[in-house]
Amino acid sequence: MRFAIGLPNVGAYGDPGLLVELGSTAEQSGWDGVFIWDHVAYREPGWPVADPQVAVAALAASTKQVRLGVVMVALPRRRPWKVARELASLDVLSGGRATFGAGLGSQALQEYEAFGEQGDAKVRAERLDEALEVVVGLWSGAPFTYQGKYYTVTNGQFLPRPVQQPRIPVWIAGRWPARRPFARAARWDGVFPTHVDVGHAQTMSPVQLEDIVTYTLSQRNPSADPFDVIIEGHTDAADSSSEARRIADYEDVGLTWWVEKLGWFRGSVDDMRQRIQAGPPRR
Repeated sequence: MRFAIGLPNVGAYGDPGLLVELGSTAEQSGWDGVFIWDHVAYREPGWPVADPQVAVAALAASTKQVRLGVVMVALPRRRPWKVARELASLDVLSGGRATFGAGLGSQALQEYEAFGEQGDAKVRAERLDEALEVVVGLWSGAPFTYQGKYYTVTNGQFLPRPVQQPRIPVWIAGRWPARRPFARAARWDGVFPTHVDVGHAQTMSPVQLEDIVTYTLSQRNPSADPFDVIIEGHTDAADSSSEARRIADYEDVGLTWWVEKLGWFRGSVDDMRQRIQAGPPRR
């Protein structure tokens, strides 16, 4: 069981220097990972937004142990070859600590249609599936050719390869009870679910998670490699032992990563800094 912090890149957290500071504090405080949201714009007009890839690269250079990633990259609005380069470089820079999370993105209007991109969920899903194949194909380091509906690569060869082999872990986001994202996740290395009935300030229950895990694994090849299950949640640092017992209930149904979800919806930046400094609720 591993523990990470999840940081917004918007609002008060739209300052890359702050994200690096909080991420470095997380490593010093015993957390196993630092994951940053992916937004290029936000539903709150006028909010600052930090580029998450820039912030994660700075964290790679200023930390030594924590796993790092942008979760979840809204891949359909990105050029997959650019993402492949970014992630391979991040993995080399961090010594093999990168994680690649991907999904459709949550804001079709603000982050797709406002910039002339197709916001339709079906189109985004098709682009996501193609883009994942392109990213992983380019990570191979071998000459790679791909012809899809949306993307074309002709004899592309990307070097250096990522440090991690056979690839950087790929986690897929989904919003339950939609099923298709979880069938997609079953083909990759991990699932990062949210739930339609669970808001920013809430945590899904172990029962809700069990339903998601059961379905996802039913779509997965039984002989496949170990599979990560990741959720965001909230714990109270003042009662760490009780929280550790609570998290054990999630571990019993398959959870491998607990991401402490931090942001304005829980208090001030200082409050979140104190939560990070208190460390993860380990047993």
